[in-house]
Amino acid sequence: MSETTHDGAVAMTKPVSPDEGLTAARLAAKYGLSVSGARPSLVEYVRQLWGRRHFILAFSQAKLTAQYSQARLGQLWQVATPLLNALVYYTIFGLILDAGRGMEKDVYIPFLVTGVFVFAFTQSSAMAGVRAISGNLGLVRALHFPRASLPISFSLQQLQQLLYSMIVLVAVVMATGSYPALSWLLVIPALALQFLFNTGLALIVARMGAKTPDLAQLMPFIMRTWMYASGVMFSIPIMLEGKAAWITDVLQWNPAAVYMDLMRFALIDGYGSEYLPPHVWAAGLFWGVLFAAGGFVYFWKAEERYGRG
Repeated sequence: MSETTHDGAVAMTKPVSPDEGLTAARLAAKYGLSVSGARPSLVEYVRQLWGRRHFILAFSQAKLTAQYSQARLGQLWQVATPLLNALVYYTIFGLILDAGRGMEKDVYIPFLVTGVFVFAFTQSSAMAGVRAISGNLGLVRALHFPRASLPISFSLQQLQQLLYSMIVLVAVVMATGSYPALSWLLVIPALALQFLFNTGLALIVARMGAKTPDLAQLMPFIMRTWMYASGVMFSIPIMLEGKAAWITDVLQWNPAAVYMDLMRFALIDGYGSEYLPPHVWAAGLFWGVLFAAGGFVYFWKAEERYGRG
């Protein structure tokens, strides 16, 4: 485009761009561009996760296999570790401190072992979840995939580990006089609810750990406090008999105690409903759904920030 000036010279003018005046957002919309790594809608995010289900399962199995690959006993440590913990706790709390008072020995031993195995499921899910993003930054930055795949995969890994441990747990329960009955079928919904809770918890601490890596150093102290407050080694209503009722209620209704009670009630003949808080199944469902749904949304909201900075 040209025009003549007052002295007869010809000046060239720059043509007007068709994109002039458009905002960055309108330019992106015009040419079909989107922000790299932008957070998808919640429905789309769920669809992407479902599409990665084979990766999630394979990743959890690979992590489980590699966990003890350098140890001589290999996968036996999946069972030996909680069993040794139960032995130590029985020696200290069962024999020395008499934490099993009010229960017969053939009830207290499976009570303790069940508590150790079930709480270890939640503990290991939380400990793995807090490092799910911060401990896998190379993978997060190199590949595009729903980041929730990682904490979900770690929670699934811990579920598989618990299922291996259940072989020993069942053997201990049967050795102390509790044999298979219809109540054992309650183990399935109890584990399903606990898995929902653990997955939601892993998603929550994964987002927190991605922003504050030092949280991983604090988690062992948090989990140890939670374990002692959840009745792993003792019956909460028996131990707190005579104390303020609200203290017993708070401890019994905390999710770790709820899931241990459900498993104990299902497996142990001498552990009846008198040891359980009212509406315990409703409590298990409440905690499972609340943490699974709430944790998923909480994690999803920070999807585009993982691995940045």
